[in-house]
Amino acid sequence: MGLKMDGSRLLGALVLSALSSGAAAQAAPARTLTADDYARAESFMYYRAAPLIDHAVTSASWLDDSHFWYRDHDAQGDRYLRMDAATGKAEPAFDQAKLAAALSKAAGKPVDASKLGITEFDVAADGQLDVSLRGKHYLCDLKGEGVCAQPRHGDAGEEPGVLSPDKKTEAFIRHWNLWLRDVATGKETQLTTDGVEDYGYATDNAGWKHTDSAILVWSPDSTQIATFQQDQRKTGDMYLVTTNVGHPKLEKWKYPLVGDEHITMIERVIIDVPAKKVLRLKMQPDQHRSTLCDDISCGRDGGWDDVQWAADGKTLAFVSTSRDHKQSWFRIADAKSGEVRTVFDEKVKTYYESGNDKVNWSYLPETHEAIWFSERNNWGNLYLYDLNTGKLKRAITTGEGNVTQVLRVDAKSRTLWFRGVGRTAGVDPYYQQYWKVSIDGGKPTLLTPEPADHTVVPSPDGKLFVDAYSTSTTPPVTVLRSSDDGRTVAQVAKADIGRLLATGWKAPEPFTVKGRDGKTDLYGLMYKPTNFDPGKKYPIVDYVYPGPQTGSVGTRSFSVGRDNQALAELGFIVVAIDGMGTPWRSKAFHDAYFGNIIDNTLPDQVAGLKELGKRYAWIDLDRVGMWGHSGGGNATVGAMFMYPDFFKVGIAESGNHDNRNYEDDWAEKWQGLLVKDKDGKSNYDKQANQVYADKLKGHLLLAHGTMDDNVPPYQTLLVVDALIKANKDFDLLLIPNAHHGYGAASLYMTRKRWDYFVRYLMEATPPKEYELKMPKD
Repeated sequence: MGLKMDGSRLLGALVLSALSSGAAAQAAPARTLTADDYARAESFMYYRAAPLIDHAVTSASWLDDSHFWYRDHDAQGDRYLRMDAATGKAEPAFDQAKLAAALSKAAGKPVDASKLGITEFDVAADGQLDVSLRGKHYLCDLKGEGVCAQPRHGDAGEEPGVLSPDKKTEAFIRHWNLWLRDVATGKETQLTTDGVEDYGYATDNAGWKHTDSAILVWSPDSTQIATFQQDQRKTGDMYLVTTNVGHPKLEKWKYPLVGDEHITMIERVIIDVPAKKVLRLKMQPDQHRSTLCDDISCGRDGGWDDVQWAADGKTLAFVSTSRDHKQSWFRIADAKSGEVRTVFDEKVKTYYESGNDKVNWSYLPETHEAIWFSERNNWGNLYLYDLNTGKLKRAITTGEGNVTQVLRVDAKSRTLWFRGVGRTAGVDPYYQQYWKVSIDGGKPTLLTPEPADHTVVPSPDGKLFVDAYSTSTTPPVTVLRSSDDGRTVAQVAKADIGRLLATGWKAPEPFTVKGRDGKTDLYGLMYKPTNFDPGKKYPIVDYVYPGPQTGSVGTRSFSVGRDNQALAELGFIVVAIDGMGTPWRSKAFHDAYFGNIIDNTLPDQVAGLKELGKRYAWIDLDRVGMWGHSGGGNATVGAMFMYPDFFKVGIAESGNHDNRNYEDDWAEKWQGLLVKDKDGKSNYDKQANQVYADKLKGHLLLAHGTMDDNVPPYQTLLVVDALIKANKDFDLLLIPNAHHGYGAASLYMTRKRWDYFVRYLMEATPPKEYELKMPKD
């Protein structure tokens, strides 16, 4: 039924409407943020907030079976302590003042005793300290006034090396060949001679990751090296050029792409070090693949994860993985003859992985057995195989929940210790706890009963372990425990966040929402302004990293990392949600969008945000933004294109928008091999963001470093080209000479991110050119 209105009433209504609109405009003028507002937000950046946490000991390094060292921090600075596990007493690990003075002389610049920044140290046989400081090594004698030697091996332009177990020799790469360097004398010896360009020994190049480090595994007695000759002679190149006055410098390296006919392959070898002889294993070249990550070397400290020596050095176990990651083969090589035997294999429909953050298979040659990780029952469990027959003997762990990291195996006592998630009812499924279990089966014993995320460092003999546990809302407590029953042997440290709380800081709030299917629980964290007012309406920003190799939330341990709280302080609700398709849950959960990588957990992000909007009246679902970096940049652009009426503002940094232009190993694992049909179309065509550029409605800021050798900048330029052709407005920030993480320009990017959300999502005015400053120390 229509509403009739005469002329006078219509005029009156228009006047009243205009008056009310004017009154509303006067009542709620556009907000202008000040430099003080930004300074307040900056006070919650990690570099301001983290130093305010006292006694947060989250890791330890064992010196021997009964002593470990750790760094303790408080308002006075850092202290390096050495604890005696037998007595539970801690004392200074060394004379910090004397060491700082000696290091100052060696480094040629002042070193603050309270802010040494030592990442590792060891006590050499002669009592000297072997110190790693800011990426350089020093050998320090603290007798008398104290003297530190000039940087040793691996420094001052020397190639980085891999130290032998006896710590006498290190192996390194020079001119595509493997060399040895005597640690004591510096004498160098060439091990291989037939390495040539793009066909070198132990070279580290996965495409996105390319370093000068050597990838190899020493035998326990330091007489043999397992490595490979890597064939990249037909692998395609990637190119970047610097921005500078004059001729730009061309950077060129091997970077295989999805669908390439010729990709990087490895030829496995064993090198007899004393004889300087190379034994080529009797097998076809292997794929440059891993059971764990998208590089053959997955660990943070390098190494070669899928290779294990027998204690006597007579045999070598390794796992080969197919190009599409769907099949892995457990193999054993004879170190003298080079003969290779395939013992067993596993083939899956999507992708095989051997754990979370750690390869979890183990070689037990003494009993002719192998421990194998598998998700065959939808959960990550351990299985025991007979190496003589290749047959499964039994399941070591069963049921729901995942083994994430096998940290120790004792073949004599038939016991192993592992971290696991989702194995305790009622505990957050992302909290890692520590367990022991018999290799012969039986119920695992929980050694860390606290419902928290546990970081564990076992002693060399396995009898003890340092346990630092915390949650996103409770700071860490660190104790020394028995590996037998988990009892507490000694207290190490208890974090004090009093100074942090004095700033007004508040912990993020954990929450649970339902996923796209309306059934599956998704876990996230919410960050509010510290002056939060439930009577107001807040725009909401979704920080996203879609995986599939990790999620948005990150660590479940206590952390002030990222800048989520800082952004929230400006007047936003900031959330991070781990959607379906990310790890740490069931195999089915992780497989949620396999083969449809443009999904990027976006259906879960939208479902979760809408549920939060219904749950909390102070969330304004008419003002939703998203930002992310790398995979998160990809997801943000996808959100702006696929859900243009929901996401109003997006900031996409360094996104891999078309995975046909990304390194082959990562994309082929999650999307599958590129397959073309008769008309030339492929399974990757509709997985590219630029295809949907014409759907953009909101404000989009694209950012990329021009020397990004992980995700090359051409990825963002493909989207830029499509947006121009679609006649769409957008913003673009190219950071000259920046790599994937932006380096010195990272804080500038943070400020631009703040400005963009303030201007377009909050519809306010940011202060002009506020400068975030990292403390000099």
